[in-house]
Amino acid sequence: MPKPRGPLSEWTVARLAATASDHELGPAPSAGSWEDETITLWTLHELSYRGFEDAADRAEWDPEALAVRQTLEIALEERLRDRWAGADVSPADVRPADVPKALERVVAEDDGPSLADHVRRHATLDEVLELLRQRSIYHLKESDSSAWVVPRLPVRAKAALMELQYDEYGDGDPNRLHSHLFARGLVAVGLRSEYGAYVDDALPETLEMNNASSMFGLQRRLRGAAMGHLAAFEMTSSLPSRKMVQGLSRLGLDGAMTAYYDEHVEADAIHEHLAARDICGTLAEDEPDQASEIIFGAFACLDLEARFATAVLAAWDRA
Repeated sequence: MPKPRGPLSEWTVARLAATASDHELGPAPSAGSWEDETITLWTLHELSYRGFEDAADRAEWDPEALAVRQTLEIALEERLRDRWAGADVSPADVRPADVPKALERVVAEDDGPSLADHVRRHATLDEVLELLRQRSIYHLKESDSSAWVVPRLPVRAKAALMELQYDEYGDGDPNRLHSHLFARGLVAVGLRSEYGAYVDDALPETLEMNNASSMFGLQRRLRGAAMGHLAAFEMTSSLPSRKMVQGLSRLGLDGAMTAYYDEHVEADAIHEHLAARDICGTLAEDEPDQASEIIFGAFACLDLEARFATAVLAAWDRA
């Protein structure tokens, strides 16, 4: 399990270890900081992915741990919805038929800083390696959070999501699985490729991005937000991937890492239409109450990415 970053994450790590040996602990304390919150929620979500060697499999359903997860998810969702309410983006009452165009507007109006542009033109080798370590928290389980949503969708959106996921998972070829391509890229540039290897180095902004994606995927209630998040991710990935290829090549990192981003230049250009129209568009038509949730999820994706980029660039400026 990851290293604790405050009293709540310390309690969580102890609780999950105690679940394996049936020890009793006191009630969960309050979080000591936002960073303490983010690593705690990431740890609790991770129980539903691959788990931990030092936690029992049944810890995923430990009632005390689930109560903490619920509290932290409520706080995270409230933060995201408050930001959405205060932002000048597409209205919350968007009509179902307008969802694809509303997604395009949200993406077009996003003015967050571009890490890919910095990598293309200015980043040092150390900066790029640090960025890859941060990105590994998501990319080593790429698309897994979206897979939870499949059984919760109506027929047309389900079929379109499976088409996209099949590509993400390598069209049945384990060597073309996107997460595996990223792992091979990490090895090629001299970094560790074990799942979750750099979580102790992850910024709270990195963890918050991952936590939102997991929360959307794990809760059926948030299926529209999950698909809006996916759409925004796919709609803003192709051009940055091209810039990453250029930046990696500039620094002499041609090879498996470049191949990973090359794959996304073409794939995500196709996924953009698939996610916006065939998944989100049909979901909104079949379940009109999900239309505004789709836009909320898209906004959350872009907002969290902008906050991550701002934090990373600020850290590099201070270095």
